[in-house]
Amino acid sequence: MPEPPPTFPPVPGWTRQVASTQPIGDAMFFAGSALAAVHPIARCEHPLGGLWRQRLALASAALLARHGGRSEDEAALRDAWYLRREGDDPGPGGRILKAWRHLGQHAAMMSKDSVPQDRMLVLSTLLELRFNDALDDVVTAAANLAAGQGSAVAAAAEIAATSLRSVPESEPLALWLADVVLAHRLKWPMAVPLIASQVRRADLRAASKADASDQAWPTACALAYARAAAAASDLYVGLVGRANRLLATAPKLRGRDADRMVLILLTEDAQPAGAGKTASDRSTRRLFERLVALGAVRELTGRSSFRLYGL
Repeated sequence: MPEPPPTFPPVPGWTRQVASTQPIGDAMFFAGSALAAVHPIARCEHPLGGLWRQRLALASAALLARHGGRSEDEAALRDAWYLRREGDDPGPGGRILKAWRHLGQHAAMMSKDSVPQDRMLVLSTLLELRFNDALDDVVTAAANLAAGQGSAVAAAAEIAATSLRSVPESEPLALWLADVVLAHRLKWPMAVPLIASQVRRADLRAASKADASDQAWPTACALAYARAAAAASDLYVGLVGRANRLLATAPKLRGRDADRMVLILLTEDAQPAGAGKTASDRSTRRLFERLVALGAVRELTGRSSFRLYGL
């Protein structure tokens, strides 16, 4: 069993009082303050960090699916991901979720050591984009910005605007790259899905048309990161409380796969009650039912069958 997850100071309350009319200097200050609170969480190596990123990825994917005219909410996307058989296509919504889960699992996407063709292949596959010169130019620009110095939020805003001008048919690409560039500038070991859940579509449309002197998009991007960082910090606080309840309950469990299942629940968004490594379907279901009764985990679907469990 891992140690209990560490706790960190929350995002200051005054950073949450942001308005869309803030001047760019104030917006960058709010974003920096909120991201400073998320910084130790993003750099923490506790297994709970993986679950935290997955929950953020799920929220981002649900919003992007809605922007794309799809009807899947977080519950439907979770079903598509966890109830599929290995190798099955999770569907259009599930593929969006796959791209955002990948964002929070891989660190070297824009490192100088990664091969440009490999970066393009990953992005074209994940985001279902054409492998062409426009994508090549955007990926190269992202790599250059990721390796640069200065404001991480300004660099994220710049790559998003560049992407929207070069590949206007893909808003997800712009947001994906913004989070990657931000993570590299802040020296986070992995990217954190942030901006997609808080950015406004009207601001994205304006970003694609803005010139270098226009401060509307950098301001909107900074405020989106301020909101996203505050929400991400709050999510982590909630997960820490649930993780501690689960760890306190673990010694009371007697199932064959109990320890393994506890570790999975600390690292995965959800888990179906199927057969474990050594335990049967029935034994695993009883284990999850006991965990729910003890208040250590939740049943996430509300269904009587095909259930999913998680913190």
